[in-house]
Amino acid sequence: MNALPGEHSEARLLVPTLMFIGLVVAAVGSLGAPLITSVATSFHVSLGSAQWTLTIALLSGAVATPVLGRLGAGPHRRATILATLAVVVAGSVLTVLPLPFAWLLAGRAAQGIGLGLTALMMGVARDHLPEERSAAVIAQISVVSIIGAGVGYPLAALLAELGGVRAAYGLGLVVTAAALLAAWRSVPEAPEGRSARVDVAGAVVLAAALLLVLFLAGERSLWSGHLAVAAGLAVVAAMLLCVWVVVELRSTTPLVDVRAVRHPAVAGANLAMFVGGIGMYLLLTLVTRYAQTPHSVGYGFGLTTFVAGLVLIPFSVLGFVAGKLTPRLRTRIAAPLLLAASAVVVGGGFALFAAARSDLAELFAAMGVLGFGVGGFSAAMPGVILAVTPNSETSSAMSFNYVVRSVGYSLGSAIGGLILAAGTGSGNLFPDDSAYTTAALVGIGAMAITTLTSLALARRRSSETSP
Repeated sequence: MNALPGEHSEARLLVPTLMFIGLVVAAVGSLGAPLITSVATSFHVSLGSAQWTLTIALLSGAVATPVLGRLGAGPHRRATILATLAVVVAGSVLTVLPLPFAWLLAGRAAQGIGLGLTALMMGVARDHLPEERSAAVIAQISVVSIIGAGVGYPLAALLAELGGVRAAYGLGLVVTAAALLAAWRSVPEAPEGRSARVDVAGAVVLAAALLLVLFLAGERSLWSGHLAVAAGLAVVAAMLLCVWVVVELRSTTPLVDVRAVRHPAVAGANLAMFVGGIGMYLLLTLVTRYAQTPHSVGYGFGLTTFVAGLVLIPFSVLGFVAGKLTPRLRTRIAAPLLLAASAVVVGGGFALFAAARSDLAELFAAMGVLGFGVGGFSAAMPGVILAVTPNSETSSAMSFNYVVRSVGYSLGSAIGGLILAAGTGSGNLFPDDSAYTTAALVGIGAMAITTLTSLALARRRSSETSP
């Protein structure tokens, strides 16, 4: 582990920079969510087309993440971070300029690439901070990458109401430019002796597979109207992922070290992240949609986009609190047990939403419980993976975990939409209230699987460390 030049003062400057970059790329990547209706109105496109302002950012982020992770494992990590943030800034400019809808999508795709920087921030922290400090910082970076959505959602919605969709995207331009400046001033060069090459063939195959997966997750009408086509594309996506694994195993410079990913601790953590991600994002989409449903339907609160976004404040605040507590608890409790406990808390948020949602305070409570669970889960996850990962592979290992998380989030959003669509009667605009209960029960099931997976990891670690 190399010490950061310039001693403690520069280390103090580095830590807030890493946190700020992680927060910015997460918030900007999620900007599409609260602006979908505004985009559809402003650009005269359908809601389905406007949805791609979010989907395309998730897609480009999922594809870019392993590539950036591999580049971040090499000697040009600083240049990679600066170049990526420059692309994000350029994309932010495209979202602000009065250009056609296609250019907005291009800008959102460029912004989404920034989502791949989170793992590189972790690699910087692990290389340039003392071991005990780096663990806490890595946990916090993981947390802010989650709560960034809760910060960006209400701000973007407020700006959209006050100045239109371009003003909301203007927020993204300002903060990404600030992140680029902060990175240029504070992010150090990677330690000497590193080398990394990008597996182009693996990147292309993975991109094709993820494109299909996220397309299928976003196109809910395809599943309801053309089930055979959707199932066929799902099979193709699975085959492409299998081909990608074969390519990575045969490559001398794999995009992701699949052999390391097969380590029981890493594989179990990624499985927990995948299933847990489905559940976590499922509740996020349920609550905001429920809050905006008009009173006349028989449930809901008829909130505006901005006020509904304020429901996410307890999620962000308690998520941050859990992220601060988790590193301290890890000195006494194993990381897999913290994962399991956090999954139980998230499940508790689902149970609260399923049982009590007639009052707005109950929604705030459910989101607070969800945020606390997600914050703890996100902060504990790196500890499980990095315990069996060498320093030089930090960025690559965490990048793969974030790809898994992105796919899980997309599927969680899609599953929530499918359940609500199935619960919407013919000729009705809004689903029955019971559809939300069904979705909550599905989420409880997902978190139960996540809890059991985490407990299995804990038992394995206990058996390995016992004499």
